[in-house]
Amino acid sequence: MSAPTRLRHLVEAASPAALLADTLAGLSRSPKSLPSRYFYDSRGSALFERICETPEYYLTRCELAIMNDHVTEMAAALGPGLRLVEFGSGSGEKTRRLLSALERPAAYVPVEISEDALTASSAALRREYPGLAVLPVQADFTAGPALPRPSASVRRTAIYLAGSTLGNFAETEAVALLRQMRRAAGPEGAVLLGLDLKKDPAVIHAAYNDSEGITAEFTLNLLSRLNRDLGADFDTGQFFHRAVYREAAGRIETDIVSRRDQVVHVTDRGFHFAIGEAMRVEVSCKYDRGDATRLARAAGLQVQRWWTDARDYFAVVLLVPQAAT
Repeated sequence: MSAPTRLRHLVEAASPAALLADTLAGLSRSPKSLPSRYFYDSRGSALFERICETPEYYLTRCELAIMNDHVTEMAAALGPGLRLVEFGSGSGEKTRRLLSALERPAAYVPVEISEDALTASSAALRREYPGLAVLPVQADFTAGPALPRPSASVRRTAIYLAGSTLGNFAETEAVALLRQMRRAAGPEGAVLLGLDLKKDPAVIHAAYNDSEGITAEFTLNLLSRLNRDLGADFDTGQFFHRAVYREAAGRIETDIVSRRDQVVHVTDRGFHFAIGEAMRVEVSCKYDRGDATRLARAAGLQVQRWWTDARDYFAVVLLVPQAAT
């Protein structure tokens, strides 16, 4: 679970045809799976906001604390005349902190797939930063969109991926995304990245299994969405949420598990669930410094700066091309 505004807007913009195609493909696999990006309909988004307020869910609070404590250092490391490109910009709460600290930024380029979200956030930022060139791009950031250049001189480009979004990608996909970010930033550019860190497994487990059961409600809301949007007939009471931290793999694995032997219909197709059968709906990878260094190196990057919260629960990492000094 990560970066709610990013994934939320990606889903709100998804076509019914894409949702149907992804659902049928996922239910046809063995083991079954569904993309986590479909969690964030309006109810799912509201539930996620509640999750962020639970005492167990540390991620958002820790990242904001890092930004509050170290944003001046981040801005100095990025330097003046920056073209700041944010992948999956969403509402830009953390971005505002960074923009306020930057010296003479050349432009802010939010890349967001939802036209409504992009228009609203861009208009708000133009009001708040009247001297800043805000150059929105409506696109899926994983597709490597073309990025506009402002009229002002650009000394450097930085690609910003806030939250722990990278953790939702398998390692090969994460490396591919980092390579794309390196290319978009250019040979003198930078990548600013949020990472959720490995820590006491009990702390991680609790973040995805809160005592109020909000996370379970959030996960099962995906089935309610499929019932509403696709006319599926999931009996949500016959499934349960299971999120387990696999310490050896360094990741949370979230499944929706069938309580009984049953058949679920989507359009005119039936899908059998055995009792205890698990359908994977999300992975959330956790990292340490060694992991970050290894992923960066595989993508042609290197770690230049590393900022964490007081408990080393979360990190914001500055990556630069390996040839840079």
